[in-house]
Amino acid sequence: RVQLVESGGGSVQAGGSLRLSCAVFGNTAGLNNLGWFRQAPGKEREGVAAIDVNGRTNYADSVKGRFTISQNNAENTLYLQMNNLKPEDTAMYYCAASTLLILWPLHRSGYNNWGQGTQVTVSS
Repeated sequence: RVQLVESGGGSVQAGGSLRLSCAVFGNTAGLNNLGWFRQAPGKEREGVAAIDVNGRTNYADSVKGRFTISQNNAENTLYLQMNNLKPEDTAMYYCAASTLLILWPLHRSGYNNWGQGTQVTVSS
C-alpha cells in the first residue's frame, strides 16, 4: 500500500556519522508506526529506532545517545541520524512502516511494509 525507499548508506570510519533517509510513497494517512531495522550477516533483523503517530520514540540500547530518529511529514520522509558510528553498527538498514499502532515498536513482526535496504559499513 506504500512504498519505502532507503538511501544514505555508505562506508565510514569509526566515529563518523551518516544520515539515512526513507522516502515514503503512496497513501501515508494510515501509517501509525515507522521504524529502522538492521541485519548483519548471520544475525537476526533487529529493531534500531521507531517513532509512532504521537511522536513517541524508541531506541535499542546499543544505539541510545548515538542515533536519532525523526520524520518530516510534509516531505513524507523518515530519517535516522547516526553519530559516533562503531564497527558493530555495520549492517543492512531497512525502514519499515505499520498500519497499526503496535505495542512493541522494535519488533519486526508488527510491521507490514518494508524498504529494500541500504548498506552501512563502519571500519575501525
